[in-house]
Amino acid sequence: VQLVESGGGLVQAGGSLRLSCAASGRPVSNYAVGWFHQSPGKEREFVAAISWSGGSTYYADSVKGRLTISRDTAKNTVYLQMNSLKPEDTAVYYCAADSDPMGYGQASSYHYWGQGTQVTVSS
Repeated sequence: VQLVESGGGLVQAGGSLRLSCAASGRPVSNYAVGWFHQSPGKEREFVAAISWSGGSTYYADSVKGRLTISRDTAKNTVYLQMNSLKPEDTAVYYCAADSDPMGYGQASSYHYWGQGTQVTVSS
């Protein structure tokens, strides 16, 4: 499966963005999909994930209540709705997929990755 992220950009603190992760080559419903972010000098960190069935979602504590992961199987796309953005959310955001991740929050569990999209939140 190939993954392409889009939707990043520059937004003021308190604003919103919706990131998209478009899958091609295989149905996104075959995979669990996670979102991770990475800031300069830091390791890639877990943000949110959705199970292959779409029935379960998982979030990092730092984003609970502000970010929502969802998917549209007809469009073969997974979304990350980001509300109440903070400057510390500034990072490159990556989506990743795996048919059976060992741990939804572990980057090493995912086999397929997109190229990333930059999110910058100004104060």
